[in-house]
Amino acid sequence: MTAFTRRPDGLAGIRGLRSVVRGDGRNLDDIRRAVARQDAVISIVGAEGRGPTTVMSDVTRAELEAMREARVRRLVTVSVSALEGRRPWIAINLVRWILRKPYADFARMERLITSSGVDWTIVRPPYLSNGPKTGRVRTQTGRKDLPHGPYHISRADLAATLVDLAEDSQHVREILLVSEKKEAR
Repeated sequence: MTAFTRRPDGLAGIRGLRSVVRGDGRNLDDIRRAVARQDAVISIVGAEGRGPTTVMSDVTRAELEAMREARVRRLVTVSVSALEGRRPWIAINLVRWILRKPYADFARMERLITSSGVDWTIVRPPYLSNGPKTGRVRTQTGRKDLPHGPYHISRADLAATLVDLAEDSQHVREILLVSEKKEAR
């Protein structure tokens, strides 16, 4: 696994990393260095702040171009559940209003991906917690939101889900909602 980041120091000690490539995701040459000789790309990009941004769509354009050049077919991208979700209603609408400008760019990012020729999966998690990996992940396709809670997932469970998706061909050309699965009683 190769990681690409602006801040490589934050990845020190991460198990399983073969290398870390430092760069700017909007710089095509930097992205090319990271995508070369890879089997898949997992993309997690976010904007800082609540103002207008094109970071997510700019990075996606560069990723798609570098993937095309390197003949990498598999792309797993993290988006946001509140883009179309409706539950929990008050929280979703508040977040959607506060983050409307970055969310407009997430929508642009998704349009770029869905109109590309790659084998994409867009993953829409709800609130991310810092909890441990539980292995209890539920997934749903073909819906705009999850029918019931919990409306959170740990970053560790999300990361494991992303790696699993990148390694197989499940959910190609699908938007996948993810959250923590309730424990069986």
